[in-house]
Amino acid sequence: MTLNRLVLWRHGETDYNATGRMQGHLDSALTETGWNQARFAVPVLAGFAPELVVASDLRRARDTATVFTTATGIGLRIDERLRETNLGKWQGLTYDEIEVEWPGMLETWRADGTIAPPDGEARVEVAERALEVVSAVDAEFSGTVMLCAHGGLISALTGRLLDLPVDRWGLLGGIGNCHWTVFTRRPGGDGSWRLSSYNAGTTR
Repeated sequence: MTLNRLVLWRHGETDYNATGRMQGHLDSALTETGWNQARFAVPVLAGFAPELVVASDLRRARDTATVFTTATGIGLRIDERLRETNLGKWQGLTYDEIEVEWPGMLETWRADGTIAPPDGEARVEVAERALEVVSAVDAEFSGTVMLCAHGGLISALTGRLLDLPVDRWGLLGGIGNCHWTVFTRRPGGDGSWRLSSYNAGTTR
């Protein structure tokens, strides 16, 4: 089997998002805005008719996914390989705090997917573990699967699925809370993916 569509959905707003702090593997909680963002997205995402939802085990993604699966009755799997980038010593810090302690490194990290934060992981590593999840559902399903994960992971996986050179991954914009990215198979049977939409979302 091979999928014909893959939907990557970012979690709703968290308390860390609202205060401008880096989350990484920290298990932050959805704000009321985040819960509402998930609820508003359900009717649109249901139109993709996913056969399965696979979510990161971090609470913000798991809770976002559960809003969808509870409303639709679609099955949910949890997979820790969909966790956000491990940001190491940057986790819990604001951008300004990172800049004070590691001048210039944040911009360098954003531009280069092979560089990891101190005691963290590089985006190329994140993309590879996420790709394992895609490969697993690709072998099991032939319709649509939705992954509910994190902004950094989604942008890294996007670069990887499109076979973009790693030094071009930084050109991809960020993913808004509860926004989604959609891939479909290229016609012709070579199994490659094409980007149908990036950072799409509701107006509410």
